[in-house]
Amino acid sequence: MEKRLFTSECVTNGHPDKVADSISDAILDACLAQDPDSRVACETMVTTNFCLICGEITTRAVVDYPAVAREAIRRIGYVYPGVGFDADSVEIQCRIHTQSADIALGTNDAVGGAGDQGMMFGGACTQTPELMPLPIALARALSNRLTACIRENDLLRPDGKTQVSVEYDEQGNVVGIDAVVVSVMHSAAFGIEQLRGYVRDKVIAPVLARYGFSVEQVPHIYINPTGNFVIGGPNGDTGLTGRKIIVDTYGGYFSHGGGAFSGKDPTKVDRSGAYMARYMAKNLVAAGLASRVQVQLAYAIGVAEPVSVRVDSFGTGRISDEKMTELLRNSCDLTPGGIIKKLNLRRPIYAATAAEGHFGVENRPWERTDLADKLKEMANL
Repeated sequence: MEKRLFTSECVTNGHPDKVADSISDAILDACLAQDPDSRVACETMVTTNFCLICGEITTRAVVDYPAVAREAIRRIGYVYPGVGFDADSVEIQCRIHTQSADIALGTNDAVGGAGDQGMMFGGACTQTPELMPLPIALARALSNRLTACIRENDLLRPDGKTQVSVEYDEQGNVVGIDAVVVSVMHSAAFGIEQLRGYVRDKVIAPVLARYGFSVEQVPHIYINPTGNFVIGGPNGDTGLTGRKIIVDTYGGYFSHGGGAFSGKDPTKVDRSGAYMARYMAKNLVAAGLASRVQVQLAYAIGVAEPVSVRVDSFGTGRISDEKMTELLRNSCDLTPGGIIKKLNLRRPIYAATAAEGHFGVENRPWERTDLADKLKEMANL
């Protein structure tokens, strides 16, 4: 019988697209640190020793954008001359102007409307302690562990990718892990077999153990399967802000509305709405109302209240999906202003999300389960 597999991938913060995300969010943080009301939509492109920063920024903050970008690149670890992209020698150009006055009409503080139309999804399930799907939780943990090893080992370089395939039974329960893939950029001095042993022992084994598995239980483990990975980062592939939207959310296990997060201030519901949808979904699961939940929000530009709210518990709910939707409507302020206040989003907290992940990370405000007891009480359970 064919195995029921689901696969998710993740990347390190040295992946070209994540370099772009990190620069965009570092600029957002720099603006918010001085002016919490900054309106930021910052896009970045990186390629061989070149970085282009574009977008719309309206702020009272005085920010040296190239300096912020260089520091972000340095923090990621691109400090090696001769690899085609490093913090000191990269050429940086800026093409930034203020936000459209037409958009501002519907999103200023007096109106409080959404910064754009769109739909956002949030999900949660009981497969892991952080209430995330196991494939993306493992891929993210592997990526973050790989990043830590890159900082500790001078023979590794910042670019890397991870991927995990999980086997499920017919009821959607985890059976085991079928495949793990890890690729990491490295110095030419790091021999491939030595590198494979290092990654297996220092990256894969401890992460699997954290989730109750071992390398011996995984039939397929691939480490730098093509061999050498010496040419990488922005020198090996052009990076753009917002190209890793599935990595940033649930690895494809739950739906995605299509909007990226990085470089956007919280008035953009692509970001804040997705954070709130995760908060609501996680609290429904934490309350024991379902074992798997997806919440959808949708907004019209300039309109404060969402045009729709939908809960789908995939048949796992102890009460109806309609009742769960009603509970959320009655207990959460879903206007952009309400979301920003509830989750305290006008702060410089975003560079860390680009580097470490948006969901399943304990210290994120949208990961709190402080609504769970109220939801359980309202559901009379």
